[in-house]
Amino acid sequence: MIQQQLQQAKDASLDLQGYSQQQVNDLLLSLADAIMQNKDSLLSANQQDLDKMEQSNPLYDRLKLTESRLEGIASDMRNVVKLPSPLGKTLSETTLTNGLEIKRISVPFGVIGIVYEARPNVTFDVFSLCIKSGNVCVLKGGKDADSSNRAIVSLIKAELERHGLNPHVIELLPATHEATGEMLQARNYIDVVIPRGSSRLINFVRETASVPVIETGAGVCHAYIDRDADLKKAIPVVVNAKTRRVSVCNALDCMIIDHNRLSDLTQICQPLFEKGVEILADAESYSFLSSSQLGTTYASLLKPATEETFGTEFLAMRMAIKTVDGVEAAIRHIRQYGSGHSECIVTENQAAADRFLLQVDAACVYHNAPTSFTDGAQFGLGAEIGISTQKLHARGPMALEAMTTYKWIVKGEGQTRP
Repeated sequence: MIQQQLQQAKDASLDLQGYSQQQVNDLLLSLADAIMQNKDSLLSANQQDLDKMEQSNPLYDRLKLTESRLEGIASDMRNVVKLPSPLGKTLSETTLTNGLEIKRISVPFGVIGIVYEARPNVTFDVFSLCIKSGNVCVLKGGKDADSSNRAIVSLIKAELERHGLNPHVIELLPATHEATGEMLQARNYIDVVIPRGSSRLINFVRETASVPVIETGAGVCHAYIDRDADLKKAIPVVVNAKTRRVSVCNALDCMIIDHNRLSDLTQICQPLFEKGVEILADAESYSFLSSSQLGTTYASLLKPATEETFGTEFLAMRMAIKTVDGVEAAIRHIRQYGSGHSECIVTENQAAADRFLLQVDAACVYHNAPTSFTDGAQFGLGAEIGISTQKLHARGPMALEAMTTYKWIVKGEGQTRP
């Protein structure tokens, strides 16, 4: 059955090349409306998945769909419609001395495989980006979200058929480990695989696949509070980055603070404690906090950090604190423990900010703004297929342009090579 799905997806990629942007845009607009028209059935299917998962599981929030989240998904889909097509763009062109005309143009990959965990919104996002960029998508979701994904794909296929388009431009494989293995070895059917999920999933895909892989890495994100930081900016940056939505990859995992600003820790940590954030503090910051009235009040939420604390993506209401001496030490800490996702500095010292922005090796680096902005929609890209932490082909939020490759078009008049 999986081989049949893969073959149907590959065949559908030829049909997809014949669809106009108008046809694709009309489909996406219709699908955005259908999401809200069918919200009850989608939420019912999602509830079946939620009922099988403990609410304490960090994946629970990622798995959960609500009416407002469906509205956001539909809105993102409409935003994708507004974006120009990434296909057929002339990236470069030249005429050689022998008269050959050489042009490089953007083209779709063909068939994109997505391996992801308990995030049913990814199903909608991936489809809208893939079909807009001329790609077929083969999806392998996790078993935790299987009911949700199947309801979503059924809705998409129904809209495709209603518009007279090939329903196999999207295929959902069984939620089994065997299906993952077949996808990762399907070199004759799938052009590139993109994993979305935990570092364990990403590492497995990278180490197992014979199909080319674009990594969308786990996010171990830091915020450095410099000695010259404005506290009125530092507090909302840290609180928003940590608590806006803890289960996503751009959430803050570690606050780095210059030891000259330890006296500000109580003001920074109070709103975090009030929101229920557990703080794992290094020796210097723990000593300061534990001896303060705030630390006494929230003693149950204050714990000493261990070496394993740093470099951990918590995906929960938990945050580490590391004390350093200056921007150079902060950069060294991030180099050792960061994942190359998103990092930020809060400072009014332009020289320190410039050094941080230049030397921190991450896909997205912020000055006086939280890492929570690392998102395709927030960057004005529409929906995203993931945040790439690698350096080949794509880096950071991957949207329409990142869903294309290119080919060379060479035109001659009978020239031959000597």
